[in-house]
Amino acid sequence: MSLKVRKRKTKSKARPVPPFKFLEKIAIADAAFEACGKTLEELFVNCAKATFEAMVDFKTVTPNQVEKLKLENKTLEDLLFDWLAELIYLKDYKAMLFKEFSVKIQKNTNYVLEGEAKGEAINQNKHNLRADVKAVTYHLFEIKKSDRLWRAKVILDI
Repeated sequence: MSLKVRKRKTKSKARPVPPFKFLEKIAIADAAFEACGKTLEELFVNCAKATFEAMVDFKTVTPNQVEKLKLENKTLEDLLFDWLAELIYLKDYKAMLFKEFSVKIQKNTNYVLEGEAKGEAINQNKHNLRADVKAVTYHLFEIKKSDRLWRAKVILDI
């Protein structure tokens, strides 16, 4: 009796990569996520989305107010850290939740980010609130370019 060996058919289509995923085993008392993007701008937007998704169900937020930001730093890691820290600061200072983000990054002598965050004032009756993010941390913080994607790992202090 002979055995027939079947070859598996492989699909040439790559599976889509989710913009971010939460990493539950990295930080137990904090919120950790890994985000990715085809461009630096998409990576920064996805990191902002993951940060606010940890705080609120996006379906309950209406993007009717705009906050503009301009940041500058020597490294991409520090620029991403500043971007997330500034968004968290605006959440606390102006009592706002953000849902939509846009970013442009240029490299001069430093990296310069010009961005917008769209959202609305926090309303406990309207918003499905989750954890209150207090800060972004440098613990395991990184940005890497692999293959065709930029990736970042971030831990948020909640």
